[in-house]
Amino acid sequence: MQTNPYLISVVVPVYNESAGIRAFHERTSTALAALPGASYELIYVDDGSADDSWALLAGFAAGDPHVRVVKLSRNFGHQIAITAGLDRARGDCAVVIDADLQDPPEVIARMVEKWRSGFDVVYGVRSKRRGEGALKLLTASAFYRVLDRITGISIPLDAGDFRLMSRRA
Repeated sequence: MQTNPYLISVVVPVYNESAGIRAFHERTSTALAALPGASYELIYVDDGSADDSWALLAGFAAGDPHVRVVKLSRNFGHQIAITAGLDRARGDCAVVIDADLQDPPEVIARMVEKWRSGFDVVYGVRSKRRGEGALKLLTASAFYRVLDRITGISIPLDAGDFRLMSRRA
């Protein structure tokens, strides 16, 4: 079990998210600041955005000591952006969450509780998948079933990338 104080790293891959990134930043910062005994860092990774996401992220970093930013030279893809953020994470645990607010940052508190009780990996599983069509749902379901069979590693269906991982994991 983790003792106080502890550092949480939150890795946020960003690609053309300028329309909603302010709301994400405000909600996530508020949720993290409310965690007892925790300090945190928000690591935004701009994955070659063509909009003004980078300017907004740089502004967050200039005004908030909890924010660290990484700018990739071009769009490398979601998983590479996550890896770049995890490589820079200094926390006792790391949370990966997308900036589109399909996963509520307020859930991070419950994930931290599970981690502090001894879990190394805590998945955020969506109960509803808003805005995703039947083809997307079918391919996502098939992907996780195939991954489970190939690797023998069980990942809950509908888990996506929203998860907390301990430093050990």
